[in-house]
Amino acid sequence: MSSLRSIELGLVDEVFRGGEKGYVLDFSNRTFSEFFVRELDIDIDAPQYAVDGTSKAKRLRCFLAQVDDGTAARTLRVLWEQREALRGRGTPDPMPRAAAQIAGLIAKLEGSAPPMPANVVPSPMLDAIDFARLRDRLLAIRDLEAHRRGYDFERFLTDLFDAFRLKAREPFRLDGEQIDGSFELADETYLLEAKWLNRKIGVAELHTFHGKIEQKASWARGVFISFGGFTDEGLRAFGRGKRVIGVEGKDLYDALDRGIGIDRLLALKVRRAAETGEVFVPISDLSP
Repeated sequence: MSSLRSIELGLVDEVFRGGEKGYVLDFSNRTFSEFFVRELDIDIDAPQYAVDGTSKAKRLRCFLAQVDDGTAARTLRVLWEQREALRGRGTPDPMPRAAAQIAGLIAKLEGSAPPMPANVVPSPMLDAIDFARLRDRLLAIRDLEAHRRGYDFERFLTDLFDAFRLKAREPFRLDGEQIDGSFELADETYLLEAKWLNRKIGVAELHTFHGKIEQKASWARGVFISFGGFTDEGLRAFGRGKRVIGVEGKDLYDALDRGIGIDRLLALKVRRAAETGEVFVPISDLSP
C-alpha cells in the first residue's frame, strides 16, 4: 500500500484533473486504460481500483492508495510527463507550484525525501484556488431571498472547506438535533454551526451550540460562523475557555480578499483561543 495520504491524493486530483470532475488530463476511458497498459503494464480497469467509483479520477486515487510506493512514484512520473506534453513548451503553467509539489511527492515515495510529520498538514495548492470567485460568491448570497440564504450559506461553507481540504461533511441530524456540518483541521474534528441572520449572535445561541458540543466526545470542538458577527455582551456573558471559536462574515471576506487560506484563518483563531481563552477575535487582530 502506498504511503500517500488523502490530502496528497487531493493534490494529485488538482494537478491532473481534466476539464470536468472525474476526468484525468485529456484521457477518454479507452485511452486511459491503454495508457496504463502501455506505460505501466497495469489494468486500471480491474475491479479493485473501482471500489470508490468508476470515474477515471476515482480509479486513479484508489489505485494510488493501494499500490506500493515505487509503483505510485512511477505512475506520477509518467502522468506528469503526459501533462507536460499536453501543455506544450513555452506555455505558462496555470498551476506554477505543481512541478515542485509533484516532484516532492515522487521524492517522498522513492525514499529520497524525509517523510512529513504526521501532525503537519501541507498547505493546499493556493494557485489552484480562485479566492476572488469564492469572495464574490459569498457576497452574492446577500442578494438572495431570506429563506434561501441559510441553505446557500451552508453550501458555500461546504465548498469553501473542501477547497482547502478540510474534509467537510454536510448537515446531519442526531436525535432531533441539527448539526450544520463538520470538518477536520490538523487531524482534529470540529462541529459547525452556521447562521446568516440580519443581526448579531448573542449568548443564548452560543450556549445552545456549546451544549451540543459538550454532549459529544471530549475531543470534539466547535466553530460558530455567524455572518452578522457576535454581540459584545453575548461574548462577555459566554465567557472564556470554551470549546468553541467564533468566525464572522467579515473574517471570511477579508481572508479571501487578502488571499489567506481558510485553513490558516481557522488555525490562527484556534491558537489565539488556546493562548487567551478568547472565543472570538477578528481577523484584523490576528497576524497571518
